[in-house]
Amino acid sequence: MRLFLIFLFFINGAYAQRVRDDLSELKRINVTEKLGKNIPLDVDLINEQGQEIKLSDFFNKDVPVIFTFAYYECPMLCTQVLNSLSSSINRLDWESKDKYQVVTVSIDSGETAESAVLKKKIYVSTLDDSTLQYNWSFLTARQSSIDTLTKALGFEYYYIEDRDEFAHPAVIFVLSPEGKITRYLYGLYYEPKDLKLALLEASKGQIGNTIDKLILYCFHYDETSNTYVLFAQNLMRLGGIFTMIILGLFLGGFWMREKRKKKKSFQNNLQTN
Repeated sequence: MRLFLIFLFFINGAYAQRVRDDLSELKRINVTEKLGKNIPLDVDLINEQGQEIKLSDFFNKDVPVIFTFAYYECPMLCTQVLNSLSSSINRLDWESKDKYQVVTVSIDSGETAESAVLKKKIYVSTLDDSTLQYNWSFLTARQSSIDTLTKALGFEYYYIEDRDEFAHPAVIFVLSPEGKITRYLYGLYYEPKDLKLALLEASKGQIGNTIDKLILYCFHYDETSNTYVLFAQNLMRLGGIFTMIILGLFLGGFWMREKRKKKKSFQNNLQTN
């Protein structure tokens, strides 16, 4: 995982004035997965209106949360992550209402609510789902809150003083309605299929239609390829269930036809006699 994150750092650095070649510095960029752990929801944050709120305010709708770190003046990587996320959301064919929320928190404690508002306007204008103007929040925070959240999610980053930039991984998090970490999605492109399945997984099948839930049953997350793949055993089980249903319908239809034939034959015999 670390090599992949270092590779992303080099991509980011290629667009800056120079690329750091100090491997000890690059080792400071990492993600330590904490799947199944609950993040603290009593963390203080600041919303787009400059008001003090709690993270728990976003975990009261019984829907999963897509969580991202960024900083709003980022010249490259944050924009690519957010662009990819918004592109994937546009291809979900889901309205966020009653399905999910998105929460973005700046890792730069010096950024203000005004910066968050400007960033939100950019992304809301690119989204097909108008409900995300209410369900995608761009937040700022004090350093203590940032430290608490980055530690809870295993997100390791650092500040590059001579460039006035933050070096950080390219990753988004999917959290359950209770704040449990259920999935990490990495890279600069998030397959809509992976995002939908991660949300279904986080909600334990409480969102989506019957077909979505059947699809979740047939896929599982493969950590080696960082994507959801067909789970052959479950697919075979599902195929067996469908086979039994079809066979049951066929035999039931055959039994009903035979019953009708016998009844008709009995009635004809009565009329003849």
